[in-house]
Parts: sequence; structure tokens; C-alpha cells
Amino acid sequence: MNLLLHLLMLSLLSSGSAEVVKNFQFDCIEFFAKGKSPTILAGDQYRQICQTLDGDEYHFATLYDTHNRIPVYSAYVFEGALSCDRRDKWYIEPQLDDIKAKPNMISEKELIKGLGDHQAVSKDYENSGFDKGHLAPVYHARSQDCADSTFTLTNAAPQVPKFNKGPWRALEKFLADKQLHNCLLQKYTPYVVTGVVPGRRTLNDRVNVPSHFWTAYCCLYKKKCEISEGFIGQNKNNVDIKGRTVEELEKELAELYKVKSFKLFK
Repeated sequence: MNLLLHLLMLSLLSSGSAEVVKNFQFDCIEFFAKGKSPTILAGDQYRQICQTLDGDEYHFATLYDTHNRIPVYSAYVFEGALSCDRRDKWYIEPQLDDIKAKPNMISEKELIKGLGDHQAVSKDYENSGFDKGHLAPVYHARSQDCADSTFTLTNAAPQVPKFNKGPWRALEKFLADKQLHNCLLQKYTPYVVTGVVPGRRTLNDRVNVPSHFWTAYCCLYKKKCEISEGFIGQNKNNVDIKGRTVEELEKELAELYKVKSFKLFK
């Protein structure tokens, strides 16, 4: 009976009814340009998450690394900067640790023993000197619920505070106010993917501190990226964020991830 129950839960997890899904392609592919996700790294540690706060709709998608306890990337569609409130209420994804858990995010106040084994929790960041750096940012959220959903620790990685509050925040604002806004004016659909590269340090002997943060966008029109650009910066103080073509960024990420190729907008 226990075996049958276990198989049933596995079936439900892979069917798309759950937040942690078997394949983006069948569940929240709407967040990816041309209907194809960026490269999915090989290994059992990587989980595909369709991010939902209340179960009514997906807000963005995340490829999560349960070994390093940081995301690889989060992807979303930019629909305009709405100046949503920052409520700073952090959530975790229970299905990363318990296959029988409900699909929605839960508040860290609801943490029970065993949750957090395969993901970061706020305690990991305490007195670390690092911010919880958003990948899908509040500033790019399309609704208040979407903004609230970005405060999941599966969408955050340790970020040097001056880098987070300085050049990275300036880049998020520049993209929203200029590049992505201009794409909307031209009736293009702006797809954005933002990620991190694992580094050599950890917080609390659990959470990897990324060496780099990166982002790229594709303004899609009739299945073609009419405008696209990439950016990457080291996770350090007083660092410049460098602009790249998408192709240049893909090549650099392939080298950093130590894979043959890494595609952002296939």
C-alpha cells in the first residue's frame, strides 16, 4: 500500500498539478521565448519549479540547484514596472523536501523538521554579510501577487550588498525603464532570464555563494528576437556589470558552468 501511495505521488508530481514539475515544457512554458527553456543542466540535483504563491496562476519559472541550494536561473515575461510593495515575507518550496507537500509556497513560519534540507532558509543568511539577491526582481513584477512570490528563497542567492543595492539594482531599473519598456512600445514581448554561477564559498556550510550574477532578455516578435542583450558581473564590491550580446554571454556561461554549450533563447 505504501508503495502504491509513493507511485501515486510521483505521478502527481510529474503531471503538472504540482509546483515542482517534471518538465517546464508541459507546465509553465509561457515564460520562455519561442516556447523553449534555456539549457537544463544535467543531474538529479536540478529541479524545475513553476512558481506559484496561491495556486491560482504561475508567476515565473525557476531551475533550482538542490545541492548548492541556489537557483540556476529564473525566467519571466516583463509586462511593465508597476511599483509593487516590498513586503519582505520570505517563503520556501515544500515540495523540494517532501513529495507529499502541497504545491504552493509556504511561509518560513510554517517550517517543520526536514524542510530546508534541499533548499536555503533565512537562517543560512543570518550574520553572513550577504543579501538575499532576487533573480526575478520585485521591480519587474506584473502584479502584487507576483511581487510577493519573488520572495521565495528558491528565487534568491547570496549577493554582496553593495553589488545588490548598487550596480545590480541600477541595471534592473535601467532594463525596466528603458530597454524592456521600449520593447513593449514596439509591441514586442520581452522575455527575461536571470541566473547565477556557483562560486567557491558557502554560507552556513550549506548555501553556495555565486561567483557571478547574469541576466539576458529577448524582445520577441513573430518567433524572432528582434532586440536582445546580456549582462554579467562578478559578485563583488565595486564591480562593473558588462554588456554582452546574447551569443557572447552564452559562450561565457558555457565556460563558467563547464558545459559544452549553454543556450538562453533557443
